[in-house]
Amino acid sequence: MCGVVGIAGKSPVNQMLFDALTMLQHRGQDAAGIVTCHEGRLFLRKDNGMVRDVFHTRHMRALLGNYGIGHVRYPTAGSASSAEAQPFYVNSPYGITLAHNGNLTNAEEIHDDLFKTDLRHMNTDSDSEVLLNVFAHELQKRSKLVPTPDDIFHVVSRVHERCEGAYGVVAMITGQGLVGFRDPNGIRPLIYGSRITETGEHEYIIASESVAITALGFKVERDIAPGEAIFINVNGEMFTQQCAENPQYRPCIFEYVYFARPDAIIDGISVYKARLKMGEKLAHKILSEWGEEHDIDVVIPIPDTSRTSALELANTLGVKFREGFMKNRYIGRTFIMPGQQQRKKSVRQKLNPVELEFKDKNVLLVDDSIVRGTTCNEIIQMARDAGAKKVFFASAAPMVKYPNVYGIDMPAKQELIASERSVEEIREIIEADRLIFQDLEDLKAAVRTSKVPYLQDFDCSVFDGVYVAGGIDAAYLDELEQKRSDTAKKTKDGYIDVNIDAASVDLTGVTEQ
Repeated sequence: MCGVVGIAGKSPVNQMLFDALTMLQHRGQDAAGIVTCHEGRLFLRKDNGMVRDVFHTRHMRALLGNYGIGHVRYPTAGSASSAEAQPFYVNSPYGITLAHNGNLTNAEEIHDDLFKTDLRHMNTDSDSEVLLNVFAHELQKRSKLVPTPDDIFHVVSRVHERCEGAYGVVAMITGQGLVGFRDPNGIRPLIYGSRITETGEHEYIIASESVAITALGFKVERDIAPGEAIFINVNGEMFTQQCAENPQYRPCIFEYVYFARPDAIIDGISVYKARLKMGEKLAHKILSEWGEEHDIDVVIPIPDTSRTSALELANTLGVKFREGFMKNRYIGRTFIMPGQQQRKKSVRQKLNPVELEFKDKNVLLVDDSIVRGTTCNEIIQMARDAGAKKVFFASAAPMVKYPNVYGIDMPAKQELIASERSVEEIREIIEADRLIFQDLEDLKAAVRTSKVPYLQDFDCSVFDGVYVAGGIDAAYLDELEQKRSDTAKKTKDGYIDVNIDAASVDLTGVTEQ
């Protein structure tokens, strides 16, 4: 999972890009990068680490220009080397930089075609670099000094034809403008906004979530539709066009469950309201299965993502809601951390119980989802150590049974606690007194709204194993399993770690014909 942003401004955009990436930090905490364009030259800074750690004053001063793109990253494909931090760059044609959120499921096949047929070389294993080279190759075939909007839209249509999977993309073509486009299923989010400067000129922003737009004082215009592309040229003129033959709205439902900020609006749906409804639906299931005499004294969320659902669940049940865990906000999201021991250690460092909220009480802990179950077991034990009589556990999401192939680094299937187990078997493993999961149809109903009638279906592949973009078979999942297991991640090595510093490197945008 990653976050992307692109800005076409009338004044320097370095600070705006930094602020936008800070607002998107929850989408990626392993690496960050910004590239800007000034007088035909590109200035790039990227490295592993949080936004605040990657960009210092000297880096910001070196990021010149009124156009730029940025990226925050979780490593879902390739390695964790800083060489694979984004944005990526190719010199020909024009000089193109690109940032990508998602995952191409046919990246290896395209990689071979690019090398053997298109004669393009890539430096990393990243599917994002594959996507960039597809875009660059198709643009080069148009062979124009100044590409028109129709040229750009034709190129994006060719990307849709060649690339399978999920992608929300921002790209900058040196001296030509800013491009944003989204996969034909709209699996990964992408939204744009605008504002008018004091001199009456238009500035534009494209980002993964609305929070990055509103925080910078831009007005949210709308979500980029599945398959649609947007192009802002160097004169500040904006053009849009549908570039896919059969686009469908099927966004990833896990965005609403876990990844997006609660104050975000994705595809016209409030993440906050969706999570409230998740809590309400789950409460009704508790009443149906456990009865009115559910024996729950207090509802406690596992911060932060589950807080909204837990609050509405408690209100619907008519029991107390309390903050029983205090969170250390300097520890990353644990289900993506490599290695079970690291995840266990991080849970104890991340959460600390408020004992008076647990002592001699029957506690219902609410989490957004259960992936490996490692953190659940640790948290339940913490609740018992704090004096809880009984510890019940509720998941605002259904059972996660299948790996994600669209940009979320879900573990290998064998590491998913629910992959081949019943609810009772999971309950015994995590040592809860009771356990309940959200129903998938209830989750869908919680996200749907009458205000967005065109959005009825979702990518729910981690819950139901249906991969909406197609092309996923048992062989693909077996290969993915080998790459994603904790053992594979521990043994993977052999990459070259390159730190590209904007204070010392600028990338020229000279076209190589």
